Amino acid sequence: MTSPASSGGPSPLRIGGLALIGIGIIAGVVGLATYATGGGGSGSDQQAAPPPLSTQVSITPEPSAPAVPQATATPAASAPAAPPPAAPAPTSVATVPVPSFTPTPTSAPGGDASSSQAGAGSGGTSRTGAVRAPVRVYNNSTITGLAARAAADFRNAGWQVEEVGNYPSGIIPTSTVYYRPGTSEQQAAQALADQFSLRVEPRFSGLDEASPGLIVIATNDYQGR
Repeated sequence: MTSPASSGGPSPLRIGGLALIGIGIIAGVVGLATYATGGGGSGSDQQAAPPPLSTQVSITPEPSAPAVPQATATPAASAPAAPPPAAPAPTSVATVPVPSFTPTPTSAPGGDASSSQAGAGSGGTSRTGAVRAPVRVYNNSTITGLAARAAADFRNAGWQVEEVGNYPSGIIPTSTVYYRPGTSEQQAAQALADQFSLRVEPRFSGLDEASPGLIVIATNDYQGR
């Protein structure tokens, strides 16, 4: 068998190998260029573009606070008016039980020196002509010292006051001057009553045995002059 004669030029196999090498080099260059320009990366290497920001802001309205119920003022019930206290029934002077009258003296001095002096049991006449009589003053009130105040008023008016004390034997409804019926004491009692707005009454049972003269029993309504 005869082998082909060798010539001086390159063989076809060598030329093919060089061509393949050249193609590989060109492919590598193209790959590098593509990688450098970012055109040939895989999907895993590329970062996902951020989603566009929404320009609309969703506003959730704040729930309104529940309305606070306003307290309704309830007018306070007015307390029922207390009934006025019943006035004490007036005590009849004639029915006051006074079996024995023992006044409590408080050592009253005698009458004014300028007044007409009259002894116990005897009447007198003042310089103005009014009949006078000795006076005994007793307190039948809740006011301490009322008899002493009344006695001072009588003395300043020219009356002779012989005794000042308390009357504890009953309740007298109003300030009263008492006299002995059938004597000049009634006129004197009326004169004293007119000066000091006193009631005039004859002596009742229990005062009959008292010494002669006018007896004034002062109560809470005594006002003086």
